[in-house]
Amino acid sequence: MNTQETTKTAVHFTDSYLLNPTNPISVNLIGAGGTGSKVLTALLEINESLLALGHAGLQVRLWDDDIITTANLGRQRFFESETGLYKSVTLINRVNRCIGTNWKAETVKFEKDKFGRLPENARATLTITCVDNVQARFGVAEILKETSHRRHYQDDPKYWLDFGNSQHTGQVLLSTIGTIKQPNSEKYQTVASLPMVTDEFGELLKQSEKEDNTPSCSLAEALQKQDLFINGSLAQMGCDLLWGLLRYGMTEYRGFFHNLKDFRTHPIKVA
Repeated sequence: MNTQETTKTAVHFTDSYLLNPTNPISVNLIGAGGTGSKVLTALLEINESLLALGHAGLQVRLWDDDIITTANLGRQRFFESETGLYKSVTLINRVNRCIGTNWKAETVKFEKDKFGRLPENARATLTITCVDNVQARFGVAEILKETSHRRHYQDDPKYWLDFGNSQHTGQVLLSTIGTIKQPNSEKYQTVASLPMVTDEFGELLKQSEKEDNTPSCSLAEALQKQDLFINGSLAQMGCDLLWGLLRYGMTEYRGFFHNLKDFRTHPIKVA
């Protein structure tokens, strides 16, 4: 017998609540810079599309304590007249005026305070990170693990979608917060748990942290660290993974590695 014919494709089925929620899906988007500002635009598009399909849509809370500087213009979704304003407030106000949503902005970091207390509004069904340092990722992972033990029906943490990049390359990885109940399937091999990026690639992340992460003083300097379209390219592809999860209720992939310099993308399959 041909073993290839009997091997089932591994897939992850979306948590059933996300497919037909009674309220908009709560989303914590952490980071409003080069990638985060573009992911927010994609979330706007996902929200409008879900609403058109009879879904309850998304309720997004954007976290970033940074102020807009001239170095952010051009590569990020900001304009000269907005310099000096908070990134999160500027972007959320723009979205709310555009589509009439009531999305929220936070002008603080998504992290525990000095007493070890969780940030207010830390709970969300979906967490998306677009942060530029490894310590922030590990901090988010710790908060997600802690909030997942405090079970409520609404806003239970279910998924973490992490975006990360260097000058020409990047990756997007989808993780589950714990296990997601899977339906019985004769056609597919169902996978209930997708590993966290900090658990699976923790050492690799720590090695990459040795690169220079000092703030840029100009757009020209910023482009030496992250090329012009790497953030937008990752945002589009990563949000397509999220869209498939919400639209079609399943995925064969949990992320990808992306190299924009030579136009190669390597998918990471569910296994």
